[in-house]
Amino acid sequence: MSKKPYYITTAITYTSGKPHIGNTYEIILADSIARYKRMEGYDVFFQTGTDEHGQKVELKAEEKGVTPKEFVDDVAGEIKRIWDLMNTSYDRFIRTTDEDHEKQVQKIFKKLYEQGDIYKGEYEGLYCTPCESFFTESQLVDGKCPDCGRPVQPAKEEAYFLKLSKYADRLIEHINTHPEFIQPESRKNEMMNNFLIPGLQDLCVSRTSFSWGIPVDFDEGHIVYVWLDALTNYITGIGYDCDGNSSDKFNKFWPADLHLIGKDIIRFHTIYWPIILMALDLPLPKQVFGHPWLLQGDGKMSKSKGNVLYADDLVDFFGVDAVRYFVLHEMPFERDGVISWELMIERMNSDLANILGNLVNRTISMSNKYFGGIVEDKGVVGDYDDDLKAVVTGTRDKVAEKMADLRVADAITEIFNLFRRCNRYIDETMPWVLAKDEASKDRLATVLYNLVEGITIGASLLSSYMPETSEKIFAQLNTSMVEFDNLATFGNYKSGTKVTEKPQILFARLDEKEVMEKAKVLMEKQAASVKAANAAIEEDTVIDIEPKDEITFDDFTKMQFQVGEIIACEEVKKSKKLLCSQVKIGNQVKQIVSGIKAYYKPEDMVGKKVMVLVNLKPAKLAGVLSEGMLLCAENEKGELALVTPDKDMPAGAEIC
Repeated sequence: MSKKPYYITTAITYTSGKPHIGNTYEIILADSIARYKRMEGYDVFFQTGTDEHGQKVELKAEEKGVTPKEFVDDVAGEIKRIWDLMNTSYDRFIRTTDEDHEKQVQKIFKKLYEQGDIYKGEYEGLYCTPCESFFTESQLVDGKCPDCGRPVQPAKEEAYFLKLSKYADRLIEHINTHPEFIQPESRKNEMMNNFLIPGLQDLCVSRTSFSWGIPVDFDEGHIVYVWLDALTNYITGIGYDCDGNSSDKFNKFWPADLHLIGKDIIRFHTIYWPIILMALDLPLPKQVFGHPWLLQGDGKMSKSKGNVLYADDLVDFFGVDAVRYFVLHEMPFERDGVISWELMIERMNSDLANILGNLVNRTISMSNKYFGGIVEDKGVVGDYDDDLKAVVTGTRDKVAEKMADLRVADAITEIFNLFRRCNRYIDETMPWVLAKDEASKDRLATVLYNLVEGITIGASLLSSYMPETSEKIFAQLNTSMVEFDNLATFGNYKSGTKVTEKPQILFARLDEKEVMEKAKVLMEKQAASVKAANAAIEEDTVIDIEPKDEITFDDFTKMQFQVGEIIACEEVKKSKKLLCSQVKIGNQVKQIVSGIKAYYKPEDMVGKKVMVLVNLKPAKLAGVLSEGMLLCAENEKGELALVTPDKDMPAGAEIC
């Protein structure tokens, strides 16, 4: 009988820098679900990867003095290194610069255009560069990006749009008739109330203001917008072809069983992505789960704060499986979780070293001490055996119930309850007392067998979350993982098996003071690095110029500065440097020629509010009359930037 397929994905990580432990949590969470589904008997395909296009990448590459491809190659390699370090069992690590992905994205874009779901227009809105997203004024929070809280800038450009409104009613119906589609429930309510019910605006799906992206192959100058590019990885990565030649893998695994993503990108995955799939006439994923964030003790991790925890640093302190345990165990189902050095030390010492590590070590040591390492079931039943066996054999179904709802932290708690019960069983049966009575020898052997069996079943269930630890336990008990169907049955461990003679400590207790001192050094080093980087930026942006002669206030009052709004702009044909702008100032319009062609496209100028020297004597530049001057700032490279008012001011407002 063939295995039932199960397709799980993470969001692909944006290649803007090294992922911190909060970013890494998602891949560990997905890996634990994928491993668990394999244990249940599913044929699992687990996909992750990197999102590598966009304006932010282009800008960061420019800052580093490398090409965008060189930049993303480096960052993608670092992300993959950390995913591998954390022992994640993905089947494909897709990159949006992969040739097969880029080719399909172009075909998908063209197909949607030819069938009328994408059309050409012009976009004008407020753009957040870090999020690669446009917003309307009403969507802003305190005038800033609703997703990341950073400033937004006015932007206007020719673009292609996806007709979201065409599919909105169909999507609303799907969400209402498939309550499992968006989880947790709070995320569904947010999408319905904030976006779908108020009405969707068509989505901008191409850009012309930067070049690092997949080209629209039938319209030079346009690149596919990063979200259409990134979202389609879920189907291109398993062999989708919009010409009808999709792979056997795609036909087997689509629709995805689970898209696992951060709560901050739920809108893209539960509104834009389903509509793209509807337009392609493909079934929707069965479930999108927007997990909460893992926060530092003092709030959201931020490189600018210098409070970022990285997975590889934590592994150096605690080990891979300990870090996996921390992030999975400390994350509630809906609320944000908190990670701190103190909490990690506490979990290491209490849960891992004491509850689990000490249990395994004591059981093996007693088996060696009393029976030369031979573990045998003599069948001598005692008062506490039934309850122990009920807990051990009942844990599988409790874990399965929690995992069905993706309550991974609760599933781990059930497994550690099994280990706690085993520890209590030792206290109840007191093997050291039984060992003093020769008549109790068979009862002692049975007690130790029961402990080894309990540990074996617990370690088998634990393997999805802490795979290396489970393998170490199996090796010391000279056994292997129990198959899922047998985990509810007591007596899998082969009687007469010999355990290791020299048990190894799974998790050593840590000295809190010593760890905190090392952690302090690490975090101070990080903070110093951030401070140095900020100082370097400040140093780079400070410019001293030759001072001019002092002027009097009367001299200053002779100059008239006002806010102007650019209503039209075109290139001066006879010049390589000049743009000619029509600038509305109050009720009049002035024509102003400026040497900023290298830094602004005419279409980018329209709609800008600028600062204007109004009463400059008119003059001709390249044969074109100029009736004022637009104020610009100039950096050390001679690059110009228009000076604009900090707040929205009416055209004609006096600058004083």
